[in-house]
Amino acid sequence: MTIQEILKAYWNHDAFRPMQEDIIQSVLLGNDTLALLPTGGGKSVCFQVPALAKHGICIVISPLIALMKDQVENLKQKGIEAIAIVAGMSKREVDLALDSCIYNGVKFLYLSPERLLSDLVRERIKYMKVNLFAVDEAHCISQWGYDFRPAYLHIADLRELHPDVPILALTATATAEVRIDIQDKLQFKNGVVFQKSFERKNISYVVQFEENKLRKMLDIATGVKGSGIVYVRSRRECAEIAKFYNDNGISADYYHAGLTPDERSKKQESWKINKTNIIVATNAFGMGIDKPDVRFVIHKDPPESLEAYYQEAGRAGRDENKAYGVLLYNNADRARQEKLFELSFPSVDEIKQVYHYLSNYYSVAYGAGAGINFDLDLGAFCAKYKLDVIKTLNALKFLEQDEYLSFNESVFLPSRFRFEVFNEQLYNFQIQNAGWDGFIKTLLRSYGGAFENYVRLKEFDIARRANLSVQQVIEGLKQLQEYNILSYLPQNDQPQVTYLKARQQPNNLYINKQYIEQRKQTYRKKIEAVFAYCTHKICRSQLLLSYFDEPKANKCGICDVCLEEKRAQNAVDVTDDITTEIAQLLSEAPLDISDLVSAIKNGVEKERLDTIRLLLDAGKIKFNGEKYYL
Repeated sequence: MTIQEILKAYWNHDAFRPMQEDIIQSVLLGNDTLALLPTGGGKSVCFQVPALAKHGICIVISPLIALMKDQVENLKQKGIEAIAIVAGMSKREVDLALDSCIYNGVKFLYLSPERLLSDLVRERIKYMKVNLFAVDEAHCISQWGYDFRPAYLHIADLRELHPDVPILALTATATAEVRIDIQDKLQFKNGVVFQKSFERKNISYVVQFEENKLRKMLDIATGVKGSGIVYVRSRRECAEIAKFYNDNGISADYYHAGLTPDERSKKQESWKINKTNIIVATNAFGMGIDKPDVRFVIHKDPPESLEAYYQEAGRAGRDENKAYGVLLYNNADRARQEKLFELSFPSVDEIKQVYHYLSNYYSVAYGAGAGINFDLDLGAFCAKYKLDVIKTLNALKFLEQDEYLSFNESVFLPSRFRFEVFNEQLYNFQIQNAGWDGFIKTLLRSYGGAFENYVRLKEFDIARRANLSVQQVIEGLKQLQEYNILSYLPQNDQPQVTYLKARQQPNNLYINKQYIEQRKQTYRKKIEAVFAYCTHKICRSQLLLSYFDEPKANKCGICDVCLEEKRAQNAVDVTDDITTEIAQLLSEAPLDISDLVSAIKNGVEKERLDTIRLLLDAGKIKFNGEKYYL
């Protein structure tokens, strides 16, 4: 099929969005390509279409596990074979998934960047017929970016395995410095760059200094008709503010990474069909969600970078109709951001201490632990060793940078199972153990494909069909696992820690202090850019575009600064017109105040009286106690 036929067959679109076709053609010509498309610009189509147009498999590197899962589900619904390998999967699951990519015609393999550190994954990729490497959120490869992920630096190693396969790097936000860095780190050969302007002409950017943020958030939701997103910092705030909206007669729901996939999809769907008006969310919300008619996006607090702000505010107005991006801030925000800054950069000793405590927590001996996965209850860990949660999180990220650990924040994995025996052996077991027959039949009727791969399992569904309690189903699955009939992996939503190297002795634990200082400077620069955006009285759109290296942009005319300038200019114009009128009227005859005010045609009464006072104070007209005259 041609790329147009693929677009029609799988997406039912007659035409590509701006720049998509150029990017796809570049990839099909074998060029290493960097594509900068704004949020909602249809980045996934840019790698999915060319991958479907060629023989072989497309390997997609993405840090967003929820988005990977969504894309895999969407592809499967279109009848396209896709697999995601994420943290928390067992070694056996990974093994089977990689085999399917080599032998079973899988078209898309989604990997988190940390998976590229695994020898098993790299060895198997060598035997795959790869047609394209797609790197999503490509800004994560740059230390100058706002969301640097050390594991991204290993993507270039794929070049050695498949030197002739092109790379497509995609991002919605990157400064000039980051764009150069992406191409350098991915070892682009004759790279082609496609960049759409970051300008969003239909979004009115508004910044408001506000002590009572809740009242202002209610005013916006009441005053702007249509659906909206409210971004907040914590999961607790999500639920509280959603309740506040509902208590005030506005339908709202909340969303964060701690919800199960079922909860997330129900909340998303309700909001997408406008049953729910507002979603109150952490920054976990929005990736891959293409709702065109979002009329406003509110940030209750300043974000950590303008890149994050642009991406999140850019979820408003994708239908090209008028929309608002509103950022609220006050003096307390600056102090809070400074505190967060300090917690984001633990000392080398504090990082080593977290590593030591973690190893003791899991009873990992020196020289042991390499390649082992652990669930991490961060709250319990920090409580046990009296550690600050934010500082500990950042210590784990620096340990990840130096490749001692891999750390994935909360990942929800549903329950899965797979039969470990062949059909015939299972049948014999059922005959010899009649008590298990009904339970196994329920499993077989409910889920296909469990002899080849791990399949998702809902204990509640099995309980209903087999007339058992959920606990009895769990116990039954565990029992069958003990009999080696099947392998059962219960659902899990804990963060994951993987030891990439065996536990090191304290004197062998090298932490790159220079890198920490470099990150500190980058973070500081980004915070200052956010607060400059909040406080400078310059067109908000111009400020954002200048940050993304578009310094010659015109004023937008619709942000709060531009509108304030228009109001001020209108006030000057009205005063000038009233002054001209007063001079004309008083040149004909002196007038008392009521006759003068009623004779003036321009402005409203207050503006007329203010202008008369100004002219009187300046000595340009006079008053004799009864009438005004020149």
